[in-house]
Amino acid sequence: MEIRYEKLNHGNFGGHSLDDFIRHQTITECWRNVDGELKLVPNDFTEDWTVEKCREVAAGISCRLEKDLSAFGAFCGNRLVGFVTVEHEIFGNSAKYVNLEQFQVSQDFRGKGTGRKLFALACSEAKNLGAQKLYISAHSSKESQAAYKALDCIPAVEVNEKMAAEEPFDIQMEFALEQEKIYEN
Repeated sequence: MEIRYEKLNHGNFGGHSLDDFIRHQTITECWRNVDGELKLVPNDFTEDWTVEKCREVAAGISCRLEKDLSAFGAFCGNRLVGFVTVEHEIFGNSAKYVNLEQFQVSQDFRGKGTGRKLFALACSEAKNLGAQKLYISAHSSKESQAAYKALDCIPAVEVNEKMAAEEPFDIQMEFALEQEKIYEN
C-alpha cells in the first residue's frame, strides 16, 4: 500500500474528498490544568466524524485553499488518508508563528509514518511562508499529546490568547522550524 503526498489544490481536493476519511478516536484521559500543573485526568468520550462533518471540514478547507491556507494530503490510491493545513498569516511578538490548523490521519493509517511526512511538509511550507515556528492548538487527549511530543513539539512560549480562548481545553504548543528533523522515512 503505497502512499503518495501532494499539495492540495482544487484539482485534487473538493467537498467530497473526506467522505471515506475515518476520524475516530476513543479517548479515556486528557491533560488538564489542575492547581497550576498539567495532569492526566479521566475523560471518557469518542470523537467520530460523520460524513456530514467530513464534508463540512472539506468545504472549509476547499474555500480557503490557495488564498490564506496551504494544505497537503496523503493518498492511498484515490483515497485521502491524511491531511495537514497551514494558515498563511504570520503572528506573534517574540517569534514569527504560523498556525498548523488541521493535522489529521485516518484511523486506519495511524502509526505508519503518514503523520510524520505530513508534518514535515507543513514545516517546509511554514518556512516558505517566512515563519520561524509552527503554532499548534493541540487536542488535550493523552494520545494526541503523545503524538505531538513524539514530533518534538513543546509548550508554546508565546500563547495566542484568541486561539486558547476558542479551545480552552487544548494545549498550546509550538515547533521551532530551525530544529526541524527530517521526517522523510
